Amino acid sequence: MNNFEQVVAALNENGVIAYPTEGVFGVGCDPDSPEAIQKLLKLKQRPVEKGLILIAADFEQLLPYIHVHQLTDEQLMRVRSTWPGPVTWIMPAGSKVSPWLSGQFDTIAVRVTDHPLVRQLCSEYGKPITSTSANLTGYPPCLTTEEVTEQLGSELDAILTGETGGRDKPSEIRDARTLEVLRKG
Repeated sequence: MNNFEQVVAALNENGVIAYPTEGVFGVGCDPDSPEAIQKLLKLKQRPVEKGLILIAADFEQLLPYIHVHQLTDEQLMRVRSTWPGPVTWIMPAGSKVSPWLSGQFDTIAVRVTDHPLVRQLCSEYGKPITSTSANLTGYPPCLTTEEVTEQLGSELDAILTGETGGRDKPSEIRDARTLEVLRKG
């Protein structure tokens, strides 16, 4: 089994994985598995109230998780004009989204990535995965496979080896309803 197959297998078994994104390494799991999300939150020492980002290969993968009908055509056009790319959008959460995923919010943060390995991963897996920076709360995000192994290795079920997209910051976050920038990228 190659590294890619190991990572997909870990996702299918409610595991937590690390993978390179546009700027930093991320950790993720199956967004529909409370068991996997609980493992991820424990590993990250992250409160459930904060919610998680979903990262996908294409817009269609996100449709079960968002209420597109609560957005205007213009808002959707603005969102889609930034994808694939390093912009995360806060959108109305669909009925499939559990509080394990959205935290205390009625919205969900979503992104269609332009990182080729992550696009391939989400395509092979058949749906989005959760995405939060690969680091313990309070520590800087990991930028290499070695840093991930050093900081989180024993807690992870698999690490997708590869390079980040070379950006030096996490993704920008914008609100799809107001178009406001919530975190600069």
